[in-house]
Parts: sequence; C-alpha cells; structure tokens
Amino acid sequence: MATQHRSITIERTPGGGHTVTNSRGGQLTFPADDNTAFTPVELLLAAIGGCTALDVAALTSRRAEPDRFVVQVNATKVRDEGGNRLTDIEVVFRVAFPDTPEGDAARAILPDMVKRSHDRLCTVSRTVELGTPVASLIE
Repeated sequence: MATQHRSITIERTPGGGHTVTNSRGGQLTFPADDNTAFTPVELLLAAIGGCTALDVAALTSRRAEPDRFVVQVNATKVRDEGGNRLTDIEVVFRVAFPDTPEGDAARAILPDMVKRSHDRLCTVSRTVELGTPVASLIE
C-alpha cells in the first residue's frame, strides 16, 4: 500500500473568519460575514466534483479538447437523529466533444473514464463512499 501524508491548517482570523493554509503555502478563506463565500459543505462538493473532473478531463482530453466540459455536484443536506450530513450526492457530467474522429474517440472512452474515476481514482469521492473515520483531538 502506497501512502502519502496530507495536511492543512485552519486559523481563526480577526472578525470570526478562518483561513486554510496548505503545505505549499496556498490559502483559502472562510469569511464570517460574506454570504457569497463557499461554505465548508460547498467546498466538500467542489472537492468531489473537482477531483473527478480533473481525472476525466486529463484522460479524455488526450484524445480531443472538449467543446464543453461542465460538472455539477448535487446533494441533499439532512438533519436527523444521525446528525447533519449529506445524502443523495450525485456528480453530473455535461461534456461535448467536436464532431471529429478525435472527438469520437474521446466520447467513446468518456463513460469508462467517469467510472474509473468514481471506482478507483478520485481520492475524495472514494474517501466519502468508503466512510473513513475522523478523529477529533485536543492538544
């Protein structure tokens, strides 16, 4: 089994927001007072969709550059005795390739590439589907 450690740090900022920093220095902010900013739940959906979109685009665009490549991720937020969670997560691909032999080749592999990403490649959706435990610690 190959393993690679991943880590981010989240710090509260003045005003009640939070800034996320990755090991490469990239940052993302959750402002407390901006109702247009992405919420953590929306970022989870973006991570699911983004992960599989990157997989599928990398594999199909080797054959042809798409005319259209849109991925939409939908989910239902549930609050019940099990706590807050998402259900019915779906990733919808809307992809069009040119009407060329290369486009035909990309179209032909698209279903297999979506399946391969879902079943094996996308770390984010695989983690969600397999149900990895999350430990909360206080140091």
